[in-house]
Amino acid sequence: MSKIVVVVGSLRAESFNRQVAEALTRLPAAQGHAFTFADIGSLPLYDQDDDADQADSVKALKALVSGSDGVLFVTAEYNRSIPGVLKNAIDHASRPYGQSAWAGKPAGVIGVSVGAIGTALSQQHLRNVLAYLDMPTLGAPEAFLQWKDGLLNPDGTVGEASDKFLRGWLEAFLALVEKHEG
Repeated sequence: MSKIVVVVGSLRAESFNRQVAEALTRLPAAQGHAFTFADIGSLPLYDQDDDADQADSVKALKALVSGSDGVLFVTAEYNRSIPGVLKNAIDHASRPYGQSAWAGKPAGVIGVSVGAIGTALSQQHLRNVLAYLDMPTLGAPEAFLQWKDGLLNPDGTVGEASDKFLRGWLEAFLALVEKHEG
């Protein structure tokens, strides 16, 4: 059973990205895998002066990532880039230098927005960061989702119109994780 950390780049209570992340974990391909949502909202702002004595919330995030087999990033797009809360979490778990919890962890990047291009620019920026962090990242299929009727059902499961695509995307991500498992 693979242990997957889910990092949602939005803190909003009714976050579309959190809803998509939760729906992905309910797909048949998710069965037999353990998905744990990371708490990135409780992290302090990253300050290098704190590297020698990291906050408990930072230590918890690093332990969660270190103990995982892969990381699923489901992110919003703010001002054509990565949400600050997500970048803050990435910076915390990559520090101090040489002690990154992310290194070698396979990653999947997906996101949803009300705009027609989904979170394409945020995902591209995130992919650049993940490449530097030495995270093998699923390249295809890419998933730039638009929030609209039919994406999810009222009960929070994946909608019929989205099922085949999202099922295939999740299967590709989980295959990447399995390929890199120790």
